[in-house]
Order: sequence, then C-alpha cells, then structure tokens
Amino acid sequence: MTDLTRPRPLVRAPRLRPGAKVAVVAPSGPVPADRLATGLDILRGWDLDPVVAPHVLDTHPRLGHLAGRDEDRARDLQEAWCDPSVSAVLCARGGYGAQRMVDLLDWDAMRAAGPKVFVGYSDITALHEAFAVRMGLATLHGPMTATVTFLKDAATQDSLRATLFEPESVRTLGLPTARGLLPGRARGVTLGGCVSLLAADLGTPYARASADGGLLLIEDVGEEPYRLDRILTQLLRSGWLSGVAGIALGSWAECGPYEEIRTVLLDRLGGLGVPVVEELGFGHGPTALTMPLGVPGTLDAASATLTLDEPALA
Repeated sequence: MTDLTRPRPLVRAPRLRPGAKVAVVAPSGPVPADRLATGLDILRGWDLDPVVAPHVLDTHPRLGHLAGRDEDRARDLQEAWCDPSVSAVLCARGGYGAQRMVDLLDWDAMRAAGPKVFVGYSDITALHEAFAVRMGLATLHGPMTATVTFLKDAATQDSLRATLFEPESVRTLGLPTARGLLPGRARGVTLGGCVSLLAADLGTPYARASADGGLLLIEDVGEEPYRLDRILTQLLRSGWLSGVAGIALGSWAECGPYEEIRTVLLDRLGGLGVPVVEELGFGHGPTALTMPLGVPGTLDAASATLTLDEPALA
C-alpha cells in the first residue's frame, strides 16, 4: 500500500464550471449569519450555486466555541461530500472544532464519492491533513465563505475564483511583500497550513509521519513569539521537520511584532538548511491567496515565489 503519510503528489479534483453546485459547511466555530449571507452572494456572483448545510448556523448547546454538535458538523461535511450533485465543499469559517469531528467521518464512503474541491484554512488544517493522508486528495488552503478577508479583499476573492475556474492562470504564487528569508531553491510537494494545528496532529491516528521531501506552507494567528517557538520546537524534536525541502511562510496575525516573529522563525528554522520565503501572502492576513496542498512545485527564495508544476485543479 502506498504510504500517504509522506508528501507526494495527490489526486487533483476537477475544476469548477459555471453553474456548479457548491456546499458550504461549518466544521469548526460558529458562523455569523450576516457574513455568511454576504459570502453566498459573492459565490452566486461567480455563477455558482451555493447550498448551505443544515447545521451551519448552529451553536453547540454547551460549548459556545463550536458550530453545533460534533456529530452534526461531521454529518454535514460527509453528506455534502457524498452528494453526487455537489462539485465542491467550502468551509464557512475556522475557529476550533475540526479535530473533534474528523474521526467521526466515514472516510471510506467519502473516498468512494470521488475527488471534489475542498477549501478552507486555519482550524481546517486538521481536515486538509486528513484528506491528504486518508484519501490521497489535493485540497485548497484558501479563504472561507463567511470570513472578513474573503468578503472585503478583492485580491483574496480573485485568487480563489481564478483557482476554481482557471487554475492554469495561477501557477506562480506570491504577493509583492514576499521575500527570501533564507536562500535557495527547492522542489517538493506542498503541504501545511496553520502550524499550531500541524503540531496538534502529532501522535493522533493517521497523522502524517513527517514533512520529508515536502514544501511546507505555515502560518498562524494569535500565537505569541514564545508559543510559536514552542510549536516549532515540538515539530523539530519530533523529527517531523526532518528532510523538509523548503518552507514558505504566510501571515502571523496577532502574534506580536513581526521582527520578534522573524527572529523566532530564523532561530528555529535556520538550522534546517533549506530555503525559506517569508510573507508569501496566505493565511490570516489582509490578503489570503489560495494555496494548493498536495501539488508539486518549486520554491525559489531569489524570486520569492512558489511555482506549481501543474494547475491546482484538473
């Protein structure tokens, strides 16, 4: 059996066509109804047909940080995925909760439903890892339907729309803010997401064995420099970062002064001897470019770009 726990090129879902039905789910935190309504209007403006899963606007009866009960959030995602009329599943927001429901999903049934587009970031990192390891499916680390960045930032919207409909037009990724932090050029398969979620996945069932040979994309929100130090140190001590080919850094919103964050990143990542590009333009920042996970590409610190070998979607 092929080892899916190490980075390798994954199966790409078909691109979307005008009129495609897309399901919106809430695997993690509660969703503001007004923001959801605005996001749905944007999707309709793209000539998509968005349908909202039954429990998207729920709140857990006792735990207010969750969008409904674990079994309901899992059922929404699984039913949307297994619906043959649905071409993509988009997350409404992150927050916290995906880890609580990921093992409630019937991954065999979802695998049998075939590849579809899956979009989200932040806490959704737990699901990106699960789709990669349990289904061998490439996914999109991209903006979510009821988040402010998606609603307000044109570049964020344009990146997702182009990736969904014309993925060959967004093979070279990066904002003008991007620059090389550590020199070099590396090839590998993209993986990653919210770095605290990657660390939290260690030791869990079906966790990825390591980032060996991969191009690691990491970002986070609300993690002070010492906490980011702890997260990266855990990944280093566990051996999870051994053999990583290159690292692209996104945003570090609400993590403290960026110079302090950069100092931690250099201290913890510098010993790996691999190219590192900072501020590539994904994550919780004011612009969130859509980054494919599970697709081979090249990270170049000199040009501060990530270039995909093939489009994110087939």
